[in-house]
Amino acid sequence: MDYSRHQRPVKRPLAVVIVTYNSADALGGLLDTLGHGLNGVPFAEVVVADNASSDESVSIAESHSIGARVVRTGRNGGYAAGINAAVATIDPSADLLILNPDIRLEPGTAALLAAPLQRRGIGMAVPRILHEDGTLYHSLRREPSLATAWADALLGTKLGSGLDRGECICDSNVYDHANMVDWASGAALAVSAEARAKVGDWDESFFLYSEEVDYQRRVRAAGFHIVYVPEARLVHIGGDYQRNARLYSILTANRVRDYSRHHGAFSTMLFRFAVVTGELLRSVGGSKVHRAGVEAALKWTGASEAVAIPKARNA
Repeated sequence: MDYSRHQRPVKRPLAVVIVTYNSADALGGLLDTLGHGLNGVPFAEVVVADNASSDESVSIAESHSIGARVVRTGRNGGYAAGINAAVATIDPSADLLILNPDIRLEPGTAALLAAPLQRRGIGMAVPRILHEDGTLYHSLRREPSLATAWADALLGTKLGSGLDRGECICDSNVYDHANMVDWASGAALAVSAEARAKVGDWDESFFLYSEEVDYQRRVRAAGFHIVYVPEARLVHIGGDYQRNARLYSILTANRVRDYSRHHGAFSTMLFRFAVVTGELLRSVGGSKVHRAGVEAALKWTGASEAVAIPKARNA
């Protein structure tokens, strides 16, 4: 089904959720694009959850003409905590559009993502994401498994994907057609009111990375589909984890943590070994980022697994 060509009018309210932490350099650019990005959405509000920024993020949000409402979390609890703080203040009947501050919307993007959410059984919609230079970002993913982990480790992301084994869906032709997907980048996600009522809060124990994997898995487990809408286009300026060893350490550790919550000890050991193997192979050239990935996977102990999975909030 091409969800964009059979688009239903957007009748429910839409809340745009933006989580900031020292995001002053990026936030204004996103807010500038919301005016045309929200074309076709009759009822919308913008909510910025600020995780105790020490820069001008809050003042930029409050002074912008888009009329954003700011929720001060009072702490840097991570991406999921910021989403939860914002959502707690939003009417339960509203759909959500969750955006990173470094997103730039094209005209009508929000309506194209909100329209499929009007259909029964559609819990989330995800867009086509472009890099700043206009090239496609491969944002769609397969469910993490031993097969995807070992394919990525031994074959590399693109070759593993080309054999339909890797986690990333890297065939650019796939992105020309609407599809149902396992999960997609958390940089831009639309969530239906029905899905968020059944699934509940985002898991704050991840802090950064893999929280979107966990949440989208729970969306599917609740009986909803996640659809990719190629006509909904936006630009993502991010990718800091690819250059920042600390962020990459968090990403790597959380990959293992997420997998361990749904598989036994032996399977988790094999998954972790695959991650270590892949990071070792890519650190041979002296990459500090991939060396940090090796250390993060080796140091991971699972000690934080006493944290409970969030329960659904009354809605």
